[in-house]
Amino acid sequence: MSPKYSRASRCAALFVSANLLFTPVAEACTRVVYHGADGEVITARSMDWTLDVGTNLWVFPRGMKRSGEAGPNSIRWTSKYGSVIASGYDVSTTDGMNEAGLVTNVLWLVESSYPEYDGKSPALSIAAWAQYVLDNFATVQEAVDVLAKQSFTIVTDKVPGQDRLATLHLSLSDATGDSAIIEFIGGKQVIHHSRDFQVMTNSPIFEKQLALNEYWKQIGGTVMLPGTNRASDRFARASFYVNAIPKSEKPVEAIASVFSVIRNVSVPFGINTLDQPNISSTRWRSVSDQKRKLYFFESVLTPNIFWVDLNKLDFSEKTGKVLKLDLGPDQTHIYSGVANDRFKEAKPFKFLGL
Repeated sequence: MSPKYSRASRCAALFVSANLLFTPVAEACTRVVYHGADGEVITARSMDWTLDVGTNLWVFPRGMKRSGEAGPNSIRWTSKYGSVIASGYDVSTTDGMNEAGLVTNVLWLVESSYPEYDGKSPALSIAAWAQYVLDNFATVQEAVDVLAKQSFTIVTDKVPGQDRLATLHLSLSDATGDSAIIEFIGGKQVIHHSRDFQVMTNSPIFEKQLALNEYWKQIGGTVMLPGTNRASDRFARASFYVNAIPKSEKPVEAIASVFSVIRNVSVPFGINTLDQPNISSTRWRSVSDQKRKLYFFESVLTPNIFWVDLNKLDFSEKTGKVLKLDLGPDQTHIYSGVANDRFKEAKPFKFLGL
C-alpha cells in the first residue's frame, strides 16, 4: 500500500473489507439522485433480482380509492396525485414518479425489522408503501412530516413465490433535489432526511453506508474506486460519479450522464454469485427527470430506451383512467421513444397484503 495512506486509512480499509466479507444475504439495487444545472433533478435506479420480477408500467390517476391491504384495520385514502409506476409482480409498487415530481424507490435491505403488528392498529402493506407516498405528497418534506408521526404500522409479507419476508427500505426524492431514506431497524423507524443523501443501495444499513463511504472520499474517486458488485462498492462508485459528471444545461446530455452512472453500478446480466446471493443481475433501470416530468425505462434485454411523458397524461379524477404498459416476460417487449400511446386501459392490480 502506498505510504501516503495513514495508519488510520489502512485500518479503515481493513474495516471496509471485513464488513463487505460478512454482508448479509440480500437482493441488490442502486438509487442515485443527480443535481444538475438550472434546477435539473434526475433520479435513477437499477432493479437487480435473481428472477424475473414481473414488472409492468402503470398509470394511476387522481381520485383512486386505496386500501392499505393489511386486514380490517387497513388505512384508507384517496389519491391526490397521479403517478407512473413500475410494479413488482403486479402486486406492489417498486418505483415511480407522481405528477408533482416526487419519486419513490424501494430497495432490498435484509437488516429490516418491522414493528410487530397487533392486528388492531391502523396498518399498511409494505407492497403499497411507495404508492402511499406517491398518492399523497408533492415533496419529501411533506412525506417525512407525516411518516414521522407513525400513525400506522408497516406490515410485511412473503415475496411472491419465495419463502422469505420482503425486507425493504424506501427512498424519496423531489423536484427540488431533497431526499430521504426510510428504514425500519430493530422494529423502529429511522428517517435520514437531507438533500445530501443522493445514493442508496442495500446492506449494511444507511448509517453504516455513510460511514464506509467517508473512507472512499478520503482516497478520492480519481485515485481509486472499489470495483465489485457489492452494495457498499456500488454506493461508493455511485456517490462519486453522480457528482463528478458534468452539469450540462442540455437535458439530453444530463439524462445520458445519469444513465451512464446507473449503468456503471449495474450488475452484468447472467451474474448470480452462488456464494454471495446478495449479488444479482440487473434486470431494468429507470431514470426520472423530475423537472421535465419524463419517466425513462430501460430493460437489459431490449435494445433501446423508451419514456413516458407525464405532462401528456390525463391524471384527472373525472376522465383519467388506469392504464397499463405490458412489458412482457423479463421485460422483453420492445418500445421506443414516447410510449404514452402504447398503454392500454386496465383494471388496477391489488396490492399484496394480509
